[in-house]
Amino acid sequence: MSHASTTLASPAVTQQPGPRERVGPRLSLAAASGVAVGLFAVARISGAAVLAVAAWATGRQPLALLGRSWDSVWYLGIAAHGYGRTLYFHPTVIHSDLAFFPLYPALVRIVTALTPLGGGAAGLIVSWTAAGVAACGIYAIGARLHGRAVGTALVLLWGLLPHSVVLSMAYTEPVLTAFAAWSLYAVLSGNWLRAGSLAALAGLSRPNGFAVAAAVIAAAACEAYRVRRRGGRVSHRLWTGAALAPLGWTAYVLWVGRRKGNLLGGYFEVQRLWGSRFDFGRGSLHFVRQLLLHGNRFVFPMTMVIVAAGVLMYVLLVVDRAPLPLLVHSGVLLLIALGGSGFFESKPRFLLPAFPLLLPLARALVRTARARPWHATVVVCALAGLSFVYGAYLVVFAHTPL
Repeated sequence: MSHASTTLASPAVTQQPGPRERVGPRLSLAAASGVAVGLFAVARISGAAVLAVAAWATGRQPLALLGRSWDSVWYLGIAAHGYGRTLYFHPTVIHSDLAFFPLYPALVRIVTALTPLGGGAAGLIVSWTAAGVAACGIYAIGARLHGRAVGTALVLLWGLLPHSVVLSMAYTEPVLTAFAAWSLYAVLSGNWLRAGSLAALAGLSRPNGFAVAAAVIAAAACEAYRVRRRGGRVSHRLWTGAALAPLGWTAYVLWVGRRKGNLLGGYFEVQRLWGSRFDFGRGSLHFVRQLLLHGNRFVFPMTMVIVAAGVLMYVLLVVDRAPLPLLVHSGVLLLIALGGSGFFESKPRFLLPAFPLLLPLARALVRTARARPWHATVVVCALAGLSFVYGAYLVVFAHTPL
C-alpha cells in the first residue's frame, strides 16, 4: 500500500522521541520549508518585476494595478465602509457587494486600523502574507506525502502557474489557499479540531471555500466508518471538527439570505444577478462553442486550455491514489469551475486553491531533476517565462476581469 493511501490510518503505537531528538528534524524541516518559500518569493517577485516594467511602459503604476483591480475594489470598499454597495445595470444585472465573503475585507480593515497604510497597500500586505503562509502549508503537504523535494517542487509549480499573478494581487485566493492548505494538512495529521476550525475560516474567505469543508467532512466520515468497522469508538474531536468545518460558509450564506428576506435562497439570488450560477456546465459549454466557432481575445482560449489541463491533472491525481481529502477538495473546486456559468475568464483563478492537482507534476519534475537536471531547468524556465509574461498581459493589457 502506498504511503499516500495510508495517511488517514491510525498511527502505530511507538516510543515518542524526547525533546532533543525532535529539535533536529524540526529545524531541518523548517529550513527546507524556508527554501521552498524562498523560491516561491523569488518567482512572484520576478513576476511582479515584469509586470512593473509593462505597467511603467504604458504610463501606469504597478502597485495601483496590483492593489486596486476588478474585485479588489469591491473588497476594499467593504473594508472601508461595510456592506451596502449595489450597482444597477439592468433589471436582471445587479451587482451587490453581498456576493463577496467577509474574511478578507475584515483582515484588510484590521491592518488599516493598526498601521498607517491605506486600503490598497493593506490589501496587498494581507494577500502577500497569506500567500507565504499558503506556500508553507503546500510544502508541508507535499513533503509529508512524497518527501521534501516534492514539497519544494509543488510550491514552485504553484507559484509559476500561468495565472499566479493573482497571488501578488489584493485578491482572496491566497487567503483561501492558506486556510485550505493547513486544514488539509491537519486532516492528514489527524488533528480534526484544527482541520474543522481552519475549514470554517476558509468558508468565510470565498464562495468556493466550501470545498475545504467538503474535504474535512468526507475524510471524517471515512475515518469514522473505518473506526466503527473495527469496533472502535469515534473520538468526539472528529465529530466536532466535522461539525465546525461548514460553519463559516453556512453562516455567511444564511446572513445574506436573512438580509435579503430569503433565508435559504437570498445569497444565490445575489450571485444570479451577478451572472454567476451553477448550471452543470451548460453556460461554459455554450461559451466554449462560441469561442471555437467565432474566436475571441487571447484570454479566453488560454482559459480553456488551463481548465482542460486542470481536468487532466485531476485524472492523474486520482490515478496517483492521492489521499481522499485532497481528491475531494480539488474535485469540488474543479466541479464549481466547470459547472458554474458566468465570468468564464475567471475560472483559472477559481482553481488556484486546487494546488493538489499539481502533485503528479511535482513528482515528475523531481524525477526529471534527478535524472536530467538540465531538462528540469528548461521546464522551470519555460513555466516562469509563461507565468511572468501572461501575468503582465492579464493585469496591464487584457482589460478582462480576473
